[in-house]
Amino acid sequence: MAAYNIQDALIWKEKIEFVIDQQDGSATDVGNTTFVSRDLGSEMERDASSSSQERHPEDEEESDPTLARGPTIGNGPPESIPDWTRDQISPKQHWRLVRCQNGLRIFEELLEVDYLPRSYSKAMKAVGAVDATCEAIFELIMSMDVTRFEWDCSFQYGSLVEEVDGHTAVLYHRLQLQWCSMFVWPRDLCYIRYWRRNDDGSYVVLFRSRQHPNCGSQPGFVRAHIESGGFKISPLKPHNGRPHTQVQHLMQIDLKGWFVRYFPSFQQHCLLQMLNSVAGIRDLFSQTDEICTAPRIPIMVSVASDGSSRKEHKTQEISFQASQSLDQVFSDNRHPVILDDDTDEDEDNQGHDTEEEGQTTKTGTNTKQTDLDEETSSFDTSCFSGNLRRDDSENGRNCFKVPDGNMFKVRGENFFKDKSKIPAGKFLMELVAVDWLKSTKRMDHVVMRPGCAAQVASEKGFFSLVVNLQIPGATNYSMVFYYVKKQLEPGSLLQRFADGDDEFRNCRLKLIPSVPKGSWIVRQSVGSTPCLLGKAVDCSYIRGNKYLEIDVDIGSSAVANGVLGLVFGVLTSLVVDMAFLIQAVTADELPERLVGAIRLAHVELSSAILVDLAETPEEE
Repeated sequence: MAAYNIQDALIWKEKIEFVIDQQDGSATDVGNTTFVSRDLGSEMERDASSSSQERHPEDEEESDPTLARGPTIGNGPPESIPDWTRDQISPKQHWRLVRCQNGLRIFEELLEVDYLPRSYSKAMKAVGAVDATCEAIFELIMSMDVTRFEWDCSFQYGSLVEEVDGHTAVLYHRLQLQWCSMFVWPRDLCYIRYWRRNDDGSYVVLFRSRQHPNCGSQPGFVRAHIESGGFKISPLKPHNGRPHTQVQHLMQIDLKGWFVRYFPSFQQHCLLQMLNSVAGIRDLFSQTDEICTAPRIPIMVSVASDGSSRKEHKTQEISFQASQSLDQVFSDNRHPVILDDDTDEDEDNQGHDTEEEGQTTKTGTNTKQTDLDEETSSFDTSCFSGNLRRDDSENGRNCFKVPDGNMFKVRGENFFKDKSKIPAGKFLMELVAVDWLKSTKRMDHVVMRPGCAAQVASEKGFFSLVVNLQIPGATNYSMVFYYVKKQLEPGSLLQRFADGDDEFRNCRLKLIPSVPKGSWIVRQSVGSTPCLLGKAVDCSYIRGNKYLEIDVDIGSSAVANGVLGLVFGVLTSLVVDMAFLIQAVTADELPERLVGAIRLAHVELSSAILVDLAETPEEE
């Protein structure tokens, strides 16, 4: 809804639902009500009965669960995934406590039938309390890298088969089940995983086995089948000053194979081993003050069983290291407005690049290399000041620092030939000050504030590039970065950007974002994909005598505004990196150079100073 924060979104949601309920009530009297429910892109309609009897929302949800409005962020689960977290609330599913072990309560599904086929496996679940936040537990559960070995004793290996969307993925999973390993073959799984976040702050992760063409049966493994499973992570009242969370882990699985039929204890032993992961999560958090996890899943494009299928997919296989994060995996689905370095825009320019490349002389190449080797002239920065302090220590709070340019990758000299990228290296301009401002209205042309770093630089004859990130809301905020250079080199890309028109600037100014420290959801929302700012949000450019101010209106994009609302609520817990550069579109503009970068650490809203730009004298 592009609300300011989640609380405002919930208020709007309640009001909209109230109006819908009123409309439904009036339509019932007429007897022509039609309900429409969306479930992962599919629409299902059914006509309500023409009874004059008044309907009750509870009865509707019980008779047809698809009518219930899902209190979630994201789409509903696919039809192939049963949502046991809602079934357990209704009388459809009953549980019986069968044992308590490792501080967990183990429940068994209670079925009101006299006879069950031998192949049927009952659902079991483990319930335990963990002293950690829902977000931290969710982040841990979503990981399938080496950190999972610390809490899941049934885990051997996991990889991503297909990313369906930001909430749904197909995974491959090998189980580590130590039970008569000399006689019993190991088990593996191919299943679809769906997650959502509810309005009350709880998380739901659902599992269901699924066949996939890129994940056939593996030699030496028996493919087990998950009928239903997953986690529910619900917040509880704080305990001893620490966050307290209930974790439920349900699993209904058929391990297949002849051994299960003759030895039922094998099925129960393995199932309890999987459910004990809740105790592993609890103990891991109880022994560690802070767990920093980066949920990483190695990509597995093809695990087909027959040789012909493997040969068919061999050209599609991509090797990803285990350190690749889900931030990169999800980025394409998360940011429809972001243009990556490999988009069609680059392809459109490649024909022009080839022509330009043939015209580049040896002298021009040597000149370009000389410009790259020339370092930014150093100057005294003590005369510049902003209200946000600089702190180069690792644990600084409510401050900024300049990160190492080699942390960012930019287009190398042969990018248009082999798409190669290189560490960015030194910056073209120097970050001298940062202002953190607030006002009752949007702040444009902040360079006109008396005594700001850009005016000090102008008095010394230096050139300034001012980036003003405008954050809308009941109180308008502006984060202003001042980048200074002694002078612009004539004919350089930076000089052409400063003196060019707005269309040229919108097609060239690029932002590379990153969230080194923050919750998993924030990192997914922000991503790390380079973005052309002028194409994603509205940018206004003000060219002065010795400066160029760029006013970036984040509120002009519904996507950016929604991400901002998520980030703003947890701003003090975040460390955010941003790098700015002018995109190269021809071979003679390579390699790219970063204009500058900044790291913002745990910024507090209360530290912003109140300004009134209406009283600021305008430039002649």
